[in-house]
Amino acid sequence: MSDGSLSQDEIDALLQGSGGMDFASDEPSAPSGGGGGGGSQVDLDGLKRILVATVESQKSNLSMLVGKDVTITGPEMEMGSGSDIAGSLGGDVVHIGLAFGGGVQGDHGYLMPESAALAIAGPMMGQDDVDLDDAALNALQEALSQVSGPVVTALADSSGKDIMNEPPSNEKGDPDTLSVPAQIVAARYTVTIEGGDPAGIVEYYDAALVPQLLAPQAPPQPQHQQQQQPQQQYGQQGAMAGFGGMGGYGGGAPQQQMQPGSGPSVQSVQFPNLHPQDTAPEHGNIGLLMDVYMEMTVELGRTKKLIREILGMGEGTIIELDKLAGEPVDILVNHKLIAKGEVVVIDENFGVRVTEIVSPMERVTNMS
Repeated sequence: MSDGSLSQDEIDALLQGSGGMDFASDEPSAPSGGGGGGGSQVDLDGLKRILVATVESQKSNLSMLVGKDVTITGPEMEMGSGSDIAGSLGGDVVHIGLAFGGGVQGDHGYLMPESAALAIAGPMMGQDDVDLDDAALNALQEALSQVSGPVVTALADSSGKDIMNEPPSNEKGDPDTLSVPAQIVAARYTVTIEGGDPAGIVEYYDAALVPQLLAPQAPPQPQHQQQQQPQQQYGQQGAMAGFGGMGGYGGGAPQQQMQPGSGPSVQSVQFPNLHPQDTAPEHGNIGLLMDVYMEMTVELGRTKKLIREILGMGEGTIIELDKLAGEPVDILVNHKLIAKGEVVVIDENFGVRVTEIVSPMERVTNMS
């Protein structure tokens, strides 16, 4: 068809409903829970199993941030249009974007009604009634970044790839105007913060991203070929040596079966040297721990105050610390001292230049 028109044979084939012509459908395929039928390759059940295992860690992180007991139930999985799922939350929606970077890149984030956003941001800011301004949205970004930490770690373990969150973004407004992918996989959670009402929160993934987050299925290894060689070696060498050694308990019967001039092969036993040797330490599979998040804190100094002194503090109060001016600050990981450094300024942010690594003996002393 050089001019774009149909020939008579093609018209007849269309009228008969056959003819070998295949026209792609514009309708999206229905989501599949198991990733098998329906033309969809998204394994919703596989993703749900990973997320369910992280719920307790997510709850613990959020509870620590808001300072209250938190209950999280779910997730319930679904796949559909991003704007439709956002619209199902009702009214204006808050969108926190936490796109994935590193070995797997794609859109990921959270959707929630404004009431749920305020329920999380308020306790973090220490206020009951807050407006959903920039400060509240920044607090919400910090909370969800911490909540998604266990999820990112679990997905990295599942996929065997390095996954991390990109810097978060936020927006709020009509669901149709939000920068959410056209087709998403949604995990619906119900979050209840102590003293508040249950709130629905959606964690979403770009539908095209999900297959990369699940563990690849390795082809099964033929075991009979791996087992055949050790059996043959045992039959030719180990079996004769074993039965020959056991023959000593039977009154010398194996000796009568030996041919003249032949005898057992005897070798002296050589034991390894017991003196200590300088060998490289075995690190084991430390790669399993590389994606575990740990809290790093830089401590400028400490002091102790009476309760009446703390209650008497106000704006402009100066607190004297136990560190001298110019003295190195402490660098702690999970509240354990590991290094010392000096404070520097990078653009408009503070930073710390490591000047000393604490010796192992000093670390043990600090832990006791």
